[in-house]
Amino acid sequence: MVFNINGDPVEAKLVASLARPGGNLTGITALSEELAGKRLELLKEAVPGVVRVAAIANQAHPGVQTELRESQAAAKRLGVKLQWLPVYSVADFDAAFAAVEREGAQALVAIPDNLINDRAKIIAEFAANRRIPTVSGWAEFSEAGNLMSYGPELRGFFRQIAVYADKLLRGARPADLPVEQPTKFELTVNLKTAKALGITIPQSVLIRTDRVIE
Repeated sequence: MVFNINGDPVEAKLVASLARPGGNLTGITALSEELAGKRLELLKEAVPGVVRVAAIANQAHPGVQTELRESQAAAKRLGVKLQWLPVYSVADFDAAFAAVEREGAQALVAIPDNLINDRAKIIAEFAANRRIPTVSGWAEFSEAGNLMSYGPELRGFFRQIAVYADKLLRGARPADLPVEQPTKFELTVNLKTAKALGITIPQSVLIRTDRVIE
């Protein structure tokens, strides 16, 4: 059986290890240790004056501890104070938003998973009202009205899944197929949102942008 997961399949106990899954499951994971830090770097480059950043994350998401560790390391490297806001369900978002206001966060990182992605529009509305930039992992986050996203390119991601499904249909054993990570990533910037927030995206970011929403 083939899975696709935003988190860590080892932590979720789907496989024994990425290299040697064992059992009857293998697939593709979007979790990459470098991505959490890279998103924070891009946000800081796009809005250099930001020094206080809130990070909202599904604390039940497999791999969240990796995301936390890498986000904290990037924040320290960039001279940013990171406010970690764990949520467990839709009911927790109002409290998380209140904490962003209370601590005076100047930007928001949304650690990508299904719970966060499902609330992308709500996050965008909150950010627009508070005039703060946001970044997450999937292009649909920017499409929902948030400023930026950086993560796996969806067509390539699902193409990898299809390749693995084909291998299994041809007789390969899941235990023999290592769990793969995406090979292509995309940076999406919503210029309409940038304009509404009064942000001018630097050329150094724009020249690396794969998709612009206007």
